[in-house]
Amino acid sequence: MKLPKALQALVRPVRRSDPVKTAMPEHVAAAPIAPLAAPAAAPAAAPASPDQENDPPPYDVGLRDAVKSGHYNNATGELYPGFAITPDDTVLDVGCGNGDKAHFCAQRGAAIIFVDCDPGQVAIASGRLAKSRARSLTPIVSDGNPLPLADAIASKVVVSEVLEHVDDPRQFLAEMVRVGQPGALYLLTVPDPASEGLQRRLAPPVYFEKPNHIRVIEHDEFARMVTGAGLEILSRGFYGFYWAIWMLLFWPCKVELSAPNHPLLESWANTWSALLDAPDGLRVKRAFDETLPMGQYIIARKA
Repeated sequence: MKLPKALQALVRPVRRSDPVKTAMPEHVAAAPIAPLAAPAAAPAAAPASPDQENDPPPYDVGLRDAVKSGHYNNATGELYPGFAITPDDTVLDVGCGNGDKAHFCAQRGAAIIFVDCDPGQVAIASGRLAKSRARSLTPIVSDGNPLPLADAIASKVVVSEVLEHVDDPRQFLAEMVRVGQPGALYLLTVPDPASEGLQRRLAPPVYFEKPNHIRVIEHDEFARMVTGAGLEILSRGFYGFYWAIWMLLFWPCKVELSAPNHPLLESWANTWSALLDAPDGLRVKRAFDETLPMGQYIIARKA
């Protein structure tokens, strides 16, 4: 969780095609990589983060914040609380971006299928995962609907910050359910309406225009999407107050995301880092996360 996809979208166009009207054969390319031998046991000190080093301070603090929320948990193997990855899993990550979540899953020894509509992002993710402990790697360039995959192929399905981009979430989720095994677990995340409402007042118009965020998904609406797809909700939660505020501060700073050097952003990162180190910091963080979260997530199961 180095950089929220909401910010990644402004670094590059999020070329998400219309999932209803796009034909698959002309733009879908699957290129399996030869399976990698999985070591007998995962190292106790496997990195919580993806394997990027020397990130700008805001992103380092963002990763620490995510770990404090129970994400990227090396001790339990949980990508998010209640979503543990094992070497026996086949993980499908649709909308993988640069591979943050896929990398954590790969380090657990799982087979990884990672999908994005942007060939550049798939290439970046492929490079980052190439030296991982994954049982096998399958990169796919696709808008995700339809997926060039057989029915019931994945035991874990990750769809992170994608539903706010697609034209027909109902049809998109039906495709995600198709490729999940019976009993498969799903990790679904979308931006929270609270932070999105504030972004509307400060972000440039393109932030809420196709192909970026074309809808704001309310809490109850999110739950209805998931249950309407035939999935059983097991748990849900909120996260990312740090990023919600960081983004609000980012707009007036007029700096590049690749090098967000500005006293205001640095001050906020230092303040949040100090809070995370405080004796009662975790309790305060949780209160903020529930009041103004950057994102909301649901963990669900296929019957």
